[in-house]
Amino acid sequence: MSEQHLNIHPKITLLGAGPGDPDLITLKGVKALQRANVVLYDALTNEALLAHAPKDAIKVYVGKRSGEHSYKQEAINKLMVDYALNFGHVVRLKGGDPFVFGRGYEELDYANSYNIPVSVIPGISSSIGVPGLQQIPVTHRGLAESFWVITGTTTSGEVSKDIYQAANSEATVVVLMGLKQLSKIIEIFKAAGKNQLPTAVIQNGSGENEKLLVGTVETIESMVQHESIKAPVLLVFGKVVSLHPSFKKLMASYANLA
Repeated sequence: MSEQHLNIHPKITLLGAGPGDPDLITLKGVKALQRANVVLYDALTNEALLAHAPKDAIKVYVGKRSGEHSYKQEAINKLMVDYALNFGHVVRLKGGDPFVFGRGYEELDYANSYNIPVSVIPGISSSIGVPGLQQIPVTHRGLAESFWVITGTTTSGEVSKDIYQAANSEATVVVLMGLKQLSKIIEIFKAAGKNQLPTAVIQNGSGENEKLLVGTVETIESMVQHESIKAPVLLVFGKVVSLHPSFKKLMASYANLA
């Protein structure tokens, strides 16, 4: 074994990049990137963040986006460990927060099986950060005492059963990766008698081509079709959406039509 290889100290950092805007990464996250030997990054991370890594660091795009996975999760796990064993510090850069539908624990668990130390640096989850950037709180006194964060599509391709329960609650419901299932999700809320529930759709939250649509359960699907909304999309169902100025204008226009 070469002397250079003996000096390698494998370690992995699971780093949340936040929802898209490169300025929303934490200071601790920037410091981790500055010490990286290898960066494995996903499709939903902003490539501008790679500028924080040393010029000679290896940067590997591993995809991971709905409908166009460049690598399967098992392959990413193996790549991550292989790079750590051969190069040292691997920063696994993931969109949002690693533990909110990011499969971060699977990567942590796999690294642990090779006795490679793992650090976790949380990121701003789009489930809270993206509505917040639009000045839509997920909780608000008198409107919502709690919130659900649900995946729109399960591994089996079906709508999550949790959405049925959430639709019958008074909580704010935030749905990630739900655009393909929007029709079914709308049906679930209508079945719960929530036709007039304020609803928001946010495309590419915090990114350059961010787009916000505000309506109701009854109207939001036609708005999405009219505006040709594309993933990544976040859905917000709840009375808190009524706090957004555009909702108030929308209700005023409806009143005038009536």
